[in-house]
Amino acid sequence: MIRPTIAFLGLGLMGQPMATRLLNAGYSVTVWNRSPDKMASCLALGATGAESALAAVKYAQIVITMLEAGPVVQSVLSSAVGGMEPGTLVIDMSSTQQAEALAIQQLLTTANKKIRFMDAPVSGGVIGAQAGSLAIMAGASESDYHDAEPVLQILGHPTRVGMPGSGQLAKLCNQLIVGGTLNLIAEALLLAQAGGADPVAVRNALRGGFAESRLLEIHGQRMLDRNFMPGGQVKSQAKDMENVLLAAKAVHLNLPQAQLITEQYRRLLVKHPTADQSAALLALEQSNSGHRLGILPDQLP
Repeated sequence: MIRPTIAFLGLGLMGQPMATRLLNAGYSVTVWNRSPDKMASCLALGATGAESALAAVKYAQIVITMLEAGPVVQSVLSSAVGGMEPGTLVIDMSSTQQAEALAIQQLLTTANKKIRFMDAPVSGGVIGAQAGSLAIMAGASESDYHDAEPVLQILGHPTRVGMPGSGQLAKLCNQLIVGGTLNLIAEALLLAQAGGADPVAVRNALRGGFAESRLLEIHGQRMLDRNFMPGGQVKSQAKDMENVLLAAKAVHLNLPQAQLITEQYRRLLVKHPTADQSAALLALEQSNSGHRLGILPDQLP
């Protein structure tokens, strides 16, 4: 089987380890990033560097974008679409609004080159990107998903959830659960300590029952350690929560818990935009003067 050539656009916290996995798996990868210094580690592994997104996509059969937000994805792909070959498959793995994903698809379609598009946002953070264990929610035609699946399997566990645009909707569902659960873990641990129980022991006890989850395992420990150095970031979670509310409004849904979670992350965004999402604990402590989980100093970016 001949492996497709790949252009990878965006080498931030998530993009860099994802591109690294593709290089280590033997794929030919051309990389581009707005800050060129972030390309260094991929270049050392054999990637080809490009001076522009347009140059990066020139010979690629698959173009992967992992960028900050929908408007950035649209801007980068607008500048690059002229260099794409007919039949190129563009996989946007950024987190955007569903409407933005559909607008990007329209942008590529009007290029009149039969350029294909799928949105495939991810969950799992930097740890998942490094381990190749990301949950990948793909919105694509069946044939495009079939073509992309071998590449996506290098990065994690892909699932086709519908046609283009559906991937972003699935990601928002994921982020709604993540945001809500992080806030509940913070409340549970702070309640345990305030009531006189050992929060470390309480977390261990909860992990033996129905409350067990990867979030309790990883982020519960982060809260106990007061380690808010970014895996994911508050600003990303806040953006996703705002997009949840927009998606709900578009289909005339009232999601009261989503509103509460969004308001919590709005407050966090003011002081700690680059902290890990587990900094939900800090917002809770701010609204409960005199209560603090543990005695360790905060680790903040």
